[in-house]
Amino acid sequence: MNGQTTMKSLLVHGCAVLFLQLALAGVSAAQEGTVGITLKDAIRMAAEKNLDVRVERYNPAQAEADIRRNWSIYDYTLAAQSSYGENTSVGMGAISTLKSLDLGAGVSRLTPWGGKVQVVLDNGWSRTEYNGAANQPGEYFFNKLSLSVTQPLLKSFGREATEINISLASYSKEASQYQFVTRLTGVITQVRTEYFKLYALRENLEVNKSSLVLARKILDETRGKVKAGVLPAMEILNAEYNVSTRENGVINAERTLGDERDLLRTLCQITDPGELDPLDSPVTTSFTITEPESIQRAMNSRPELRQLRENINSAELQERFLRNQTMPDLSLSASGGLQGIDRNYGKQWESIGRSDYPVWNVGFTFAYPLENTAALNDAIKGKLKTEQLRIQVKSQEEIIVNEIRTAIRAVRAGYKQLDVTRRGSAYAEEVLNAYIKKASVGLATTKDVFDVQNNLVAAKGAEIQARASYDNALTQYWKSTGEILHREGVKINREEADQLYGRMR
Repeated sequence: MNGQTTMKSLLVHGCAVLFLQLALAGVSAAQEGTVGITLKDAIRMAAEKNLDVRVERYNPAQAEADIRRNWSIYDYTLAAQSSYGENTSVGMGAISTLKSLDLGAGVSRLTPWGGKVQVVLDNGWSRTEYNGAANQPGEYFFNKLSLSVTQPLLKSFGREATEINISLASYSKEASQYQFVTRLTGVITQVRTEYFKLYALRENLEVNKSSLVLARKILDETRGKVKAGVLPAMEILNAEYNVSTRENGVINAERTLGDERDLLRTLCQITDPGELDPLDSPVTTSFTITEPESIQRAMNSRPELRQLRENINSAELQERFLRNQTMPDLSLSASGGLQGIDRNYGKQWESIGRSDYPVWNVGFTFAYPLENTAALNDAIKGKLKTEQLRIQVKSQEEIIVNEIRTAIRAVRAGYKQLDVTRRGSAYAEEVLNAYIKKASVGLATTKDVFDVQNNLVAAKGAEIQARASYDNALTQYWKSTGEILHREGVKINREEADQLYGRMR
């Protein structure tokens, strides 16, 4: 009977250990009501639906609206005016009253070099009446077709000065595009991290459940041995305490797992009511990484750097414009046209056709503040801002270099820890098997078995965490080099901002 009990005890404990090993190896069936999700699907949903990403998409679209708004400087402007007046005056012994009616319309437009072109057509009528004199009323119809041009020659001259707000808005759009990429990169990085954290928590829950199963079996056997008089009654209390500890571990693991599932659900905007269950395992393969190549890749790819460089382009443009504004304001104005005058309505047009009364003028306007304090200090401020941004770029480059070096060390250390924790788990399993055998022949107490079981649970937990940590280290490395979106197959549609703008029209 004693031999049968011993064999039964070994069989029970052996099955429990096998169950524990299967759970720790990730061979756990999906529970009813769970929704399996791959890493690829999680990333795809986050890229499409994440609320922070969706919010960031509007900034490039707003920048596109600014660009198109600033192109309005080249819109044609149509102006029309009309007036009627009477003016009475005394001269040469007669009182005269001048009545006049003027109707005019014109079209004007800014030129790419900062000037303005205007075409104006005026139509008018005038009548002079004399009171108390023999003079006959004088009545005339007149019109005038003219073209005028004003052009700055120093200050505000040139296409760059004219289109400065268009160019600034374009740089702003590019910067907002890179800001969007930065936001998207952060979200995808977080999704990868949380996905494998969820994996680790799920596996940790399975470890705790398996540990609880084993603890309950030990409790049942302890009660049987106490009843048979093999063990003292206090061993039951010890076994019950360990079962309670395992139950508490399961409760805490389920709570933490539920919190993590909700976090990933929010990140990916998943509406399916089932509990999320990660289907992919963390990466455990080795990667060849070289520091110089990683740094060079980051300098070319990191969106934060590219955004800062766009800001420098914008600042340099403003600096040139502000320097231009310190120059004297010298402008050329010229106009020419034809006018017609006749007593009979309609014949004044014939006069224009014959060029009977051509008109033209040319002039220059010069202005320059003697101190020019405002413009000079604006230019100095613009230069200071450019220098400030260049220093910010250097600072960001140094931060990135440190990030890459830290990430490389984390990847290398993480890969080594995979082997260490695997060997630690294997050793803890052997120790537990040994103590189970000792306990079956009375060479170890129930407490001893629970202590080595705790060590196994801790070792397996460390192994699970090491796998997740190694993948997380790779994630941070790919983020630091700016290649994580490419690795995950996330493509940036640069026309999306224009499409979003177009939907709002």
